[in-house]
Amino acid sequence: MKNFQHIYKKVMSKLESNLAPWLKYHSTEHTKYVLAKAILIADKEGISGEELCLLKIAALYHDTGFMISPKNHEAISCEIAKKELKEFGLKPDEISTICGMILATKIPQQPTNKLERIIADADLEYLGTDQFIEFGNRLYEELLHEIPDLNLEQWNEIQYNFISKHHYHTDFCKQHRKQKKLENLEMLKESFRKSS
Repeated sequence: MKNFQHIYKKVMSKLESNLAPWLKYHSTEHTKYVLAKAILIADKEGISGEELCLLKIAALYHDTGFMISPKNHEAISCEIAKKELKEFGLKPDEISTICGMILATKIPQQPTNKLERIIADADLEYLGTDQFIEFGNRLYEELLHEIPDLNLEQWNEIQYNFISKHHYHTDFCKQHRKQKKLENLEMLKESFRKSS
């Protein structure tokens, strides 16, 4: 449906060619990860068919704005999606739904419907996993490009404050990721105790 494989190939090819090498976190791997997690959460939340396809397309496009600028990248991603998806024959209401999902990944997240809640959780699902440190390190490396004097202690404080305020939106992530996220938060707290 909707030429998904063609869209996938086009977006991945563009990301591989145009993302800056210093984007250690917002890479093609991140897009693939968010796509996989969106599919997983959608399955658990009972989403299928047309809605699932739109969700998958939104996951593909959600960080394409980074090819142009990290600032306001969600709005830029939405503009890229609008332009390209017309060529793939998507209807205006479908493109509007996809843009809503892309914008729902903006921090602080404020999803307004089930599909937006799923993509918002897919984007930050890693906070409640064993990959938290690995992904956090990639994000730290990426931030060093813009803030070269950001030290690890400051970074851990940023992460701690962020996770303290974050909450999952889907039943699946609340049940299966929240506990691990709280453990990761505790681990960050421990690192403050050691460094003080």
